[in-house]
Amino acid sequence: MRSLLDIRLWAAFDIDAEGRVLAGNDDLGSLQLVEVDPDGTTTALTDLPSRCAGRYVPGRRQVLVEHDNGGDEKWQISLLDLTTPLGRPARLDDLTPVVSDPDHMNVLYDVTSASLIYSTNRRNDVDMDIVVRDLDTGQESVVFDDGGYVIGSSVSHDERSVAVTRLSLVPASTLVSVAGPSSSVALTDAEEPASHFVAGWAADDQSLVVSSDHAQEFHGVWALGLDGSWRSLVTSDDHDVAATLSRDGSAMVVMHHVDGADTLAVHEADGTHRVDVDLGPVHPLIVRWSADGSRFVVAATTPTDPGSILSVDAHTGAVTLLVDGRESIPPDLRERLVTPTVHRIPTPDGEQVPCFRFAAAPTGDESDAALARASVGASVLHIHGGPESEAVQMYSAVWQALALCGFEVLVPNVRGSSGYGRRWVSLDDVELRLDSVADLAAIHDWLPTVGLDASRSALWGGSYGGYMVLAGLAMQPERWAAGVDIVGISSLVTFLENTSAYRRAYREREYGFLDQHREFLEKASPLTYLDDLVAPLFVIHGANDPRVPLSEAEQIKAALDDKGVDCELRVYPDEGHGLAKRANRLDAYPDAIEFLVQHLSGSGG
Repeated sequence: MRSLLDIRLWAAFDIDAEGRVLAGNDDLGSLQLVEVDPDGTTTALTDLPSRCAGRYVPGRRQVLVEHDNGGDEKWQISLLDLTTPLGRPARLDDLTPVVSDPDHMNVLYDVTSASLIYSTNRRNDVDMDIVVRDLDTGQESVVFDDGGYVIGSSVSHDERSVAVTRLSLVPASTLVSVAGPSSSVALTDAEEPASHFVAGWAADDQSLVVSSDHAQEFHGVWALGLDGSWRSLVTSDDHDVAATLSRDGSAMVVMHHVDGADTLAVHEADGTHRVDVDLGPVHPLIVRWSADGSRFVVAATTPTDPGSILSVDAHTGAVTLLVDGRESIPPDLRERLVTPTVHRIPTPDGEQVPCFRFAAAPTGDESDAALARASVGASVLHIHGGPESEAVQMYSAVWQALALCGFEVLVPNVRGSSGYGRRWVSLDDVELRLDSVADLAAIHDWLPTVGLDASRSALWGGSYGGYMVLAGLAMQPERWAAGVDIVGISSLVTFLENTSAYRRAYREREYGFLDQHREFLEKASPLTYLDDLVAPLFVIHGANDPRVPLSEAEQIKAALDDKGVDCELRVYPDEGHGLAKRANRLDAYPDAIEFLVQHLSGSGG
């Protein structure tokens, strides 16, 4: 378990004109910036107290660094000058502050040779404005202040306009606007139940390329005119299609998404196919184009690859492996990692729940074999967060470690998950919330049909997945033997009352509004069913969590202690919404897995 959890994790953030990649890994304990040269040589760039990300400044040997404090998500933006190498990773005092406002969230979205484009909620703590900052003079201009929760922004080629994507108050939906110095114009309908993600600006700046499920079941790639017109570029009738447009608007990487994995191809800007990219099905963590459109970088993961970084020639599709993620896996474990099978699990109301099944891994030494024998037939359901999210075919140290311990690991996309069409993602909205919880029972009923012991099955999940763990244990107490809840919601009412102000309305759109749906929110809250909750529980939470406050964990812990139910709570003072630091993962996850071994073992623990 510890060997898997100690494997280096990679990310990629940008690629410059010389083919250097701004990447990240957690060698120093949390995700820090690393530069990867075209020949694969790596140089550590930062050693900050908390995780960070970044972007190159085009035409300069400089990096804009985005960093927070202990997982609080109050992002700050600083400059790292690479002109004169330090000879060591930069610490916080080696950086030059650019946007320094530790009381607010400042998110880096785009960079040009002259300007930084970022969002900030400094105006009223709730709404996010888009600001353009001159990198030389420091002069700032607010170009968008129409309110709302911004999730993306990109600047036009003439640098006179920005495209802004923000959440709408319709579940699983977004709005796209274009803003300039004096006005902003909404390009999409605020009432339409559709989500749109901007891939980039067309070369003439007269339209945007977006991935959208506008007027159709699945996401496709569209040209969205500045007059609000729509033109289809690449679509499919049975799966999602997304794209990332090159910076010059000449070509795009198109991703066909089926059952949690993507195949990639390069298309011309008008949608015409240019060349396939021979990567096989992967989960692309990021795709970023070079400024001249000649190449792009992909950070990709699979269930057996914790993250490789590849440079792709945009004209030929030729792939150059810069970082092989599998090299950090100990050789004795590399061939034992499990690739899942894909299933559709029937529900009593006629639906089919997509699910990945990681079979128990082949045994290694005798101690592994003994553990596997004790765990045979036991299973763990891992439920993703969101809820408007998706379990994908990626590397997870937890999934693989559970499989190596002899458990069958089931990773479902219960109703409400994205990636399976607009209808599926809407099937858990507000009063339909408990239909999603009912999918857990359907999966439990399915276990014996594949030879698994239904009396030895546990739930594991984080964030919304943590809510699902608590809801399953509380509302289906006869089914589940144990649970692991990570930054989960124990009461939808107290969660909505106490989450960060900038998130509240956009969580209410999914779960229900406090002033309209309080009775149902109480009905759907695990804490309401406390008297029925008897399964042992392991709870993990970050003290600085701005999304699901620590109080959600504290109240379920206190309530179960009063009942005499076995409940262990681990609180990490330097973490936020999840565990970003390797040391904390190594402290928490092996013990959580051992907790399940004890409670699910066929030999009684």
